Amino acid sequence: MIQFLIGQGVSLTKNLQSRWILVLSVNNVGYELQIPHALAQQLTPLPSEPLQIFTYLLLREEQTTLFGFNKLAERDLFLQLISVSGIGPQLAIALIDTLGLEGLVQAVVTGNIPQLCQTPGVGKKGAERLALELKTKLAQWRKLQAWDETTPSSLPQGELLTDLEMTLLALGYTQTEINQAIAALAQSPDLRDNTDAEQWIRQTIAWLSR
Repeated sequence: MIQFLIGQGVSLTKNLQSRWILVLSVNNVGYELQIPHALAQQLTPLPSEPLQIFTYLLLREEQTTLFGFNKLAERDLFLQLISVSGIGPQLAIALIDTLGLEGLVQAVVTGNIPQLCQTPGVGKKGAERLALELKTKLAQWRKLQAWDETTPSSLPQGELLTDLEMTLLALGYTQTEINQAIAALAQSPDLRDNTDAEQWIRQTIAWLSR
């Protein structure tokens, strides 16, 4: 398998299926990679310096697709997702785009079905199957990623988390922004064990408005 490619970005376009396609020139060979929307945003406009893109080559009888990711952890999460029955590569990309790397892992590990269902194409049964099959695997995998010291128990849970996310999404914040804010504020002793949704909302909005 191709672990990664390092080369010059040649073009970045959205095809007829609304999928982002990056053409990367490596040693005079142009590689076409499908990448998540979040990575496409980072690469707009295309930088002049060489890019390192982590890859996964999907071989099928009807089509061969090379997927590209900004981080090795993101590529590994993609592989975990497509191992679940009913989760194909396009739905896996949509999950990563909708919830972000850490947000998606958090949703699976905590069994946050409403959050998983925010992804277009993911219904309640699919979300439940995803959480059931990957909860333990991703909990163990996350420990190996050297992410921040925020633990699931220090983050808001259940209805509090759902209310917080729904309110902030309605205000126009992205799921990635929300996840970053919650993870940062969970480090605060004043909020760590606080179950007051209004206080969480006020503090999160303040953090996002910095």
